[in-house]
Amino acid sequence: MTTTDRNGSVLDVEIGALKGGSADLPQYAGQAVLIVNVASKCGLTPQYTGLERLHERYAGQGFTVLGVPCNQFMGQEPGSPEEIAEFCSATYGVTFPMTEKVEVNGDGRHALYDGLVGFADAEGHTGDIRWNFEKFLVGRDGTVLARFAPQTEPEAAEVVAAVEGALA
Repeated sequence: MTTTDRNGSVLDVEIGALKGGSADLPQYAGQAVLIVNVASKCGLTPQYTGLERLHERYAGQGFTVLGVPCNQFMGQEPGSPEEIAEFCSATYGVTFPMTEKVEVNGDGRHALYDGLVGFADAEGHTGDIRWNFEKFLVGRDGTVLARFAPQTEPEAAEVVAAVEGALA
């Protein structure tokens, strides 16, 4: 079980978009969303390729990847919003939406992550985000369905199966 707001959806929180304005998470109601804390200078950064392929593969079925830049892990996302957007687009061809840079752990943890970290992954881990590229699958009803460790590739069988299950 995960913490959600009074409406029951982790997507009901306010968060800015990477390029300014609101990310308007309620627009994803009725869709499955893979929320991933991302970073441009991490050993796991090549996962952007798999995230983009997953996004493209299932977008027409009501699915999106949502990238959430975070600089809390060894300063691996130091860029400005413009630098992050340019890097993701030019280096990995990212088309999925990205939020503003936020904190995912500690006293400054963004409310979006307050609603995610209580959900356990397959190994039973709950609580703080362990590293960049930790993934949460949110179902069409806004509840958390799955959590995947940072090292789990976006196109791993268990991620694809969970996405397909959420879209069924």
